[in-house]
Amino acid sequence: MHRRRVCRPLIPILFGAAVAGCGGDGAAPPPGPAPTPGGVGGIDTRPSLLPLNIPTAAVQGGSVSVQRVFPALSFPAPLLFAAAPDDRTRGFVVSQPGVIRVFALDDPSASHSTVFLDLDSRVTNEGGELGLLGLAFDPDYARNGHFYLNYNPNSTFDGAGNGNRRTRIARFTVSADRSVADPASERVLLEFDQPFSNHNGGWLGFGPDRRLYVASGDGGGGGDPLGSGQDLDSRLGKMLRLNPDGTAPADNPFAGAIPGADEIWAYGLRNPFRAGFDRATGSLWVGDVGQNAYEEIDVISRGGNFGWNVREGLHGYPTASTPKPAGHNFIDPVIEYSHRDGCSVTGGSVYRGGAIPSLSGAYVYTDYCSGTVWAATPVDGRPATTTVIGTIPGNPSSIAEDPDGELIATGIASGALYKLLPGTGGSAEVFPQTLSATGLFRDTAALTPNPGLIPYAPNAAFWSDGASKQRWFAIPDGSRIGFSASGAWTWPVGAVTVKQFDIRAADGRTRRLETRIFVNRASGWQGYTYRWNEAGTDATLITTAQTETFTAFGASRPQTYEYPSRAACAGCHTAASGYVLGIGTAQLNGDYPYPTRTANQLTTLNVIGLFTTDIGAATAYPLRVDPRAASQPLAARARAYLDVNCAQCHQPGGPAPVNMDLRAATAIGSTRLVGVLPQAGDLGIADARRVVPGDKARSVLWERMRRLDAFRMPNLGSHVVDEDGVALIGAWIDAGAE
Repeated sequence: MHRRRVCRPLIPILFGAAVAGCGGDGAAPPPGPAPTPGGVGGIDTRPSLLPLNIPTAAVQGGSVSVQRVFPALSFPAPLLFAAAPDDRTRGFVVSQPGVIRVFALDDPSASHSTVFLDLDSRVTNEGGELGLLGLAFDPDYARNGHFYLNYNPNSTFDGAGNGNRRTRIARFTVSADRSVADPASERVLLEFDQPFSNHNGGWLGFGPDRRLYVASGDGGGGGDPLGSGQDLDSRLGKMLRLNPDGTAPADNPFAGAIPGADEIWAYGLRNPFRAGFDRATGSLWVGDVGQNAYEEIDVISRGGNFGWNVREGLHGYPTASTPKPAGHNFIDPVIEYSHRDGCSVTGGSVYRGGAIPSLSGAYVYTDYCSGTVWAATPVDGRPATTTVIGTIPGNPSSIAEDPDGELIATGIASGALYKLLPGTGGSAEVFPQTLSATGLFRDTAALTPNPGLIPYAPNAAFWSDGASKQRWFAIPDGSRIGFSASGAWTWPVGAVTVKQFDIRAADGRTRRLETRIFVNRASGWQGYTYRWNEAGTDATLITTAQTETFTAFGASRPQTYEYPSRAACAGCHTAASGYVLGIGTAQLNGDYPYPTRTANQLTTLNVIGLFTTDIGAATAYPLRVDPRAASQPLAARARAYLDVNCAQCHQPGGPAPVNMDLRAATAIGSTRLVGVLPQAGDLGIADARRVVPGDKARSVLWERMRRLDAFRMPNLGSHVVDEDGVALIGAWIDAGAE
């Protein structure tokens, strides 16, 4: 995302000679000499792309831009950035596996970091939401060298994921070398059990009262099955407050009054993953991750009850119509947003820096899934307006302050650091407001693509609530795609994918719903949704999610169809999955009926020189089977279905909070699927597992696919059960899930 210089903004220019001088993160390798592959493809020569009216430069209008900083540095699974008091020269990055690294904060070109503390052998390696989660420096760090960590200590787990999970709050001390901590200096201040592996909270920090605040999740399991959020005998689902020596301050609201509640400062929280104190007012802002519908920001108060698990945000739980029980005086969140705009809030900071005056006093936060960055401007202590000010790629896991109060974010999937900087000013960029204005189609009403758009079809299609799809992609003239046999392909800036969604209406007619385009801009991939008009002549750009209810052909009742917001696109098109879904080696290793002839898609793209090298025969590469092809082996079909519909989130580095790997290429024994206890609730199933070979009724995976409630999977944008998919996965489980 770091912009070295500005390229001109439109694809027509990028498609010409000027592209050689314009780069961006994720750009494909330079074209080099054209390969001369053999074989017969469905297209004989590479088509030239006519000019498109689609902006691709990393232009951000307004007063704020989000840019990658320290571009020569990369960190494994970074969860947060921190700066020590009275130290303007060093920055610290906490990595989830258990390592803290330090680098030269005053050197923008810093090219290396060193290990400050390595706790890899002490931190659990179970994955998911466990690990080294929080770091806080003592206010007197410059004098005493103390700092505090929130982590899950190592335990022994069986093959089903059972073990003694705990949260540990510990104090460490820096060594004589201020760039290296003393691992032997650990003093454990507080420990408590974690019943499940998710919802550990993780943040900790010192308040203006010089007390240590600790954010604790509800213990996991989905829906708070133990009722921890409202239980004042439990440390789970709370904001805790400690003295620096780990004891409970006598002025805590429940100290001495309720057994086991001495450390509790506030309660009714679900998963307060990130928080921060306003350095000007001392107020504590918390991003509390929601269940399946709403995310919230709370300003924590002494003894306050923030409602979980009776409420999710401002709404009743488990349903929005659930009444608030009598006698509860819940404190409302100051900000709420639905899962149309993201799926997991990453709490941020109140901006008190000096570089961006327009942000002064605004609370800046983001979302782990969409990466959208918002600024909420308070009026009388409560946010009155919330404005989108940018996007952070790579699943942002924190927004924290540097010594000057400027904001630095971590991308856990990208391994990079990003900073909010003064923007270019001027008006925000205007994207084409209609599909016809993009130049993608020569005849929009007839969906006749302009030359240069190459049609394709994946071997295994994603379930889209019964919609049928047509697909095309294009890359700039003179550029090519970096091929990978098993991983994600590397796309040049200016690449565009186009997906058309249609459905057969109750009267038998084919009805156009939406066209989604995905553009690789100089700052990364960005999705746009165009909703078709009733006449089917054109489609209009939408920016927020919309829904529609209609009856599809052959259906017995109306269905809800969801048109995704721009932010929602990032919920599925994740960094872990390579952003582009449905286009890859295994998916395109199959035939397509091109206008000239039917041919293998990999061979076709190779023949016309779209790859940076000659990839040879398509038979040398894996292929994804069609899950709906009854002639194919059951296991291959089931694994293909899970890969296409689930693995974009459920894989290492993906946004899902549970540690499953549902990629088809992963050996079944390494998926953490078969025989493993569910982390997000058993849905009331006796002796449930994620998958029980031979017994789909005890398998949470199968049960989630059958639902349309808050426990539905996939939980983004789907409102219709895929009955064929449910039958397929059920048959696979009953056959042994191999």
